[in-house]
Amino acid sequence: MTSLFDSVTFGKITLGNRLVMAPMTRNRAKSCGGATELMAEYYAQRASAGLIITEGTQPSQVGQGFLNTPGLHHPEQVRTWRAVTDAVHAKGGRIVVQLMHSGRIGHPSLYESAHHSVAPSAVAAAGQCFTPHGMQNYPTPRELTVEEIAATVEDFVTASRNAIEAGFDGVQIHAGNGFLLHQFLAENTNHRTDAYGGSLANRIRLTVDVTNAVAGAIGNERTSVRLSPGNTYNDIAEGDTEALYAALVPALPELAFLEVCEIVSRPVTRSIRDLWQGGLIVNPHATPDSFPATVATAQQVLDEGLADAVSLGALFLANPDLPARIRAAAPFNAPDESTYYGGDHRGYTDYPVLGQDSGR
Repeated sequence: MTSLFDSVTFGKITLGNRLVMAPMTRNRAKSCGGATELMAEYYAQRASAGLIITEGTQPSQVGQGFLNTPGLHHPEQVRTWRAVTDAVHAKGGRIVVQLMHSGRIGHPSLYESAHHSVAPSAVAAAGQCFTPHGMQNYPTPRELTVEEIAATVEDFVTASRNAIEAGFDGVQIHAGNGFLLHQFLAENTNHRTDAYGGSLANRIRLTVDVTNAVAGAIGNERTSVRLSPGNTYNDIAEGDTEALYAALVPALPELAFLEVCEIVSRPVTRSIRDLWQGGLIVNPHATPDSFPATVATAQQVLDEGLADAVSLGALFLANPDLPARIRAAAPFNAPDESTYYGGDHRGYTDYPVLGQDSGR
């Protein structure tokens, strides 16, 4: 039986265990998109994970969707991320950066240039964005031109090269959760009639193009992709989920790994497992009552052969020493949801480890 503590290799990344820290937006970066000393401490605290996948990191300014999220499109951002990767590697950890272009999820007030968000089509998202001036409706985005789509692919390539310069072990391309690449995949957000819209082959084109370009720049063995089939987050309706991923997954190049964030979509996860010949990580949520994912559900995924490793979010957020706690059958810290997004060290770097009083 495969254990959560067995080692595994994904491309050029060897994991000491199969417990992966899932990407989680925490909104504690500098306003300019640089990483902070507090972020370095936060990630280093969790270096006993087999692999850390960072919070979503914008590959361009227009790709930013939230306040105080980090970027990898400016030399200063590269320099500050280096402190994070050095801190994780000093503790024996492995870390990849998630590149996330938010597309229509954003607001002009987030940027000094006050430019509009972009998307496959001029379709506004339902909901509101937290801005420097409070909650505001998502505006109608500007439809990307074909030339701008090509430039967006290059933004991902540049950010990927910057990631390697910053010391990351690899890159994850975010193609889920209702952000730009997912917006191109979904029927309700992609109304295009050119080579990037309409048919399944056209709707998957940008995700495939970005993945091929990034893999060509930094190597397939350091490139990964995150998918979230059937996820309606950020006002997304894919329309034809099973057919969509049946088309997309075989079209992707060889990768270090593919990650599937389940949103009560186990049948699609099983089909992806059958279609995908490489390493697979699953963030397991098979049923509506399986949020957040537990250690038991993580082990079940391995027992069923559904994945080669398991990504966990809230458990790693609140338990910096999660692997040690699992081994010791120790109780888990409960996450403080009020400190998930933004703020200081509270609810970020002050969760206690085994043998340490809380003091919170």
